[in-house]
Amino acid sequence: MKTINTKNQCIEEIQNYGLDRLKDSIGLDSYGCDLHHELYNMDYFIIGTYEAKKFLESYGVFKAIEAVKDYEEFNFGENYTDYSNPEKLVNMLAYIIGEEFLCKSEVLSNNWDNRLSEETIEEIIEELENL
Repeated sequence: MKTINTKNQCIEEIQNYGLDRLKDSIGLDSYGCDLHHELYNMDYFIIGTYEAKKFLESYGVFKAIEAVKDYEEFNFGENYTDYSNPEKLVNMLAYIIGEEFLCKSEVLSNNWDNRLSEETIEEIIEELENL
């Protein structure tokens, strides 16, 4: 992982992670509604406590806890993430930021209930890269 010093760089790193995984997924059989899950929930964004701590320090530990807490309370009605575990916290943060990132795609929104063709995935990639 490259050196990350600010919250915005952290967000960009999470978005790039999703784009890289999206580029790797061209040719996979997926529905639009499942894309976020496949990109941000099928593998870990960061593995290792040391790397997770460094990332959280750059993002802001309390900002990360607040973002995860608010997201889980709003969407699930309670909190599930162990805030004392840096890996779990950073990976849930990546899940949240990844969702926000993908929600900016009009192409994805228009294909939410459809199987995504290679062409559609390429359109999503192009749209997200141009944000």
